[in-house]
Amino acid sequence: MSEINLILPSRKSAEFCENRRLQTIQKKFFTHGMLSVFLVLFISGCSQTGDNGYAAGDVRGYNHTSQGINRFTVNGYGGGVRGNTCCILLPDKWSPGLKAHVEWEVDPKTASQFPGYKHWEEYLKWEKEVKASFRKHSAVVDIPEYGEERCGITVHFLACNQIKVTTICDGYGTPNYPIKEPLDMKEPAQCPK
Repeated sequence: MSEINLILPSRKSAEFCENRRLQTIQKKFFTHGMLSVFLVLFISGCSQTGDNGYAAGDVRGYNHTSQGINRFTVNGYGGGVRGNTCCILLPDKWSPGLKAHVEWEVDPKTASQFPGYKHWEEYLKWEKEVKASFRKHSAVVDIPEYGEERCGITVHFLACNQIKVTTICDGYGTPNYPIKEPLDMKEPAQCPK
């Protein structure tokens, strides 16, 4: 009968394994902790007051229409309808006559159906048709009065190529939010002139 030799870990090897496990956990904690600190500092950079009388804030957009909003700017600062974009500068103190010049590009979705990539020439023709259908708009609107608390600027794209802006920190749909139009607005048969 043959003998079976079992090698049991010694106390030292068990301690070694435990120490390695703790070192791995500490490294992960340190890495995630440093990443968290970096993210907090990075994000808070878009809401800090500077010494020049202006504060930086995010640029956000809400599309209330069935048209696609490809891109937009507010006073030259780019924004997005899929999240926050950093940053726009707003004066620390609001004053009457403060304006937002908003430019945006709309995809009215009138181009023919996407042909796929199989026939490259058809795709290129379709791409040209889509880009030719894009429409550019601009408007200058008053920035509503704000106090100490403001959270950048939010642009709402409404039916008939109308817009509204706000600087309020509350989220869209909350009771104090000043813009109440629904997100799925239908274009009327005739837009007001």
